[in-house]
Amino acid sequence: MDVLEKLTILADAAKYDAACTSSGGTRRAKPGCLGNTSSALAGCCHSFSADGRCVTLLKVLLTNRCVYDCKYCVNRRSNDTKRAAFTPEELADLTIQFYRRNYIEGLFLSSGVFRNPDYTTELMIRVLALLRERYRFNGYIHAKAIPGTSPELVERLGLLADRLSVNIELPSEAGLKTLAPDKTKGAILAPMRQIQTRNRQSREELVKFRHAPRFAPAGQSTQLIIGATRDTDFHILRLTQGLYDRYRLKRVFYSAYVPVVEHALLPARDVKPPLLREHRLYQADWLLRFYGFRAEELLDEGHQDFDTRVDPKCSWALSHLDVFPVEVNTAAYEMLLRVPGVGVTSARRIVRARRVGPLHMDNLKKLGVVMKRAQYFLTASGKMAEGLRFTPDGILRGLIAAERPLLPQEEPVQLSLFDVMETA
Repeated sequence: MDVLEKLTILADAAKYDAACTSSGGTRRAKPGCLGNTSSALAGCCHSFSADGRCVTLLKVLLTNRCVYDCKYCVNRRSNDTKRAAFTPEELADLTIQFYRRNYIEGLFLSSGVFRNPDYTTELMIRVLALLRERYRFNGYIHAKAIPGTSPELVERLGLLADRLSVNIELPSEAGLKTLAPDKTKGAILAPMRQIQTRNRQSREELVKFRHAPRFAPAGQSTQLIIGATRDTDFHILRLTQGLYDRYRLKRVFYSAYVPVVEHALLPARDVKPPLLREHRLYQADWLLRFYGFRAEELLDEGHQDFDTRVDPKCSWALSHLDVFPVEVNTAAYEMLLRVPGVGVTSARRIVRARRVGPLHMDNLKKLGVVMKRAQYFLTASGKMAEGLRFTPDGILRGLIAAERPLLPQEEPVQLSLFDVMETA
């Protein structure tokens, strides 16, 4: 099997991993080195540099051979699928060739568990060592740490990669036992804890020694599969909150389960992926990270799933109408963030602008406020939007109408490298 055939199989096998995001890397170009973590070129999947520019990555598995039999995974050992594996030399050379052709700017490397976690991680380390040492590759690398890998190998992997991630995948221990019996909660959390501790130590060392080695400088992330098990949004969001609090993750990713294999414990093949539910969880995740919300504020034991008709912030506001309307000229910044239609940027603009003089309703749109949502929840100089009359039911209908054009309509499609290659 030639390298292009392997790439076709292993790039396709990697498409269910959703953890492509802000890279967080800031490594600049160096004399004698290839690449950096700040430039952007066309390629197969996308991350973003610390300053917001798009970085393109080769997202691929080292191998789709796997000793595990996770029921939800297309690469499980019992699934009848075509198998392939790169040698470390092949994958390192392929990455550099793609970089030189301007297809990519970095690498997103994961793998099935070949033989055992340690053996697989050693192969991944060999790929990254070739890139960093033989080819002097200075670009962004995101590597997957495999649960069950020994701490010394996780250490070596973290010194070569910019970001590490350990996928939890199933949100509950019961789900793991049912659908992924080869994995355990302890095996997943141990490397997450090690990465968090070692990353903190690395930052402390850099304060004392400028040239101290950097361990996973862009931090760590994880992924949760949504819809393969019966876990509620409340359970998932509480888990997310705990991961941010305990392990200081950069991101938790939510991947709507795509039925790719038949199994009695999984949704049928004709069931559509819960894309809207995934979308709402991402919105709630944003509220946790940037808006000061806690998981228990958004959902509780009596309301364990989001109303998918409106976004989580609107849903929270509708259940707390007693605290509205908010007066934009006097409200605290933290309260402005809780107004639907007011984001972090527009809240900051409001705070700055009202120091100059009182704000009126016609000023707010210019400051970035989305008035079709915010108009129900705020006043400016004591006045609401002119002619606005509403009831709680009317607010809900208005928010649903405003939301409908923004909802996901189609299944996401990963970009392919091969059309580009054929026409290059």
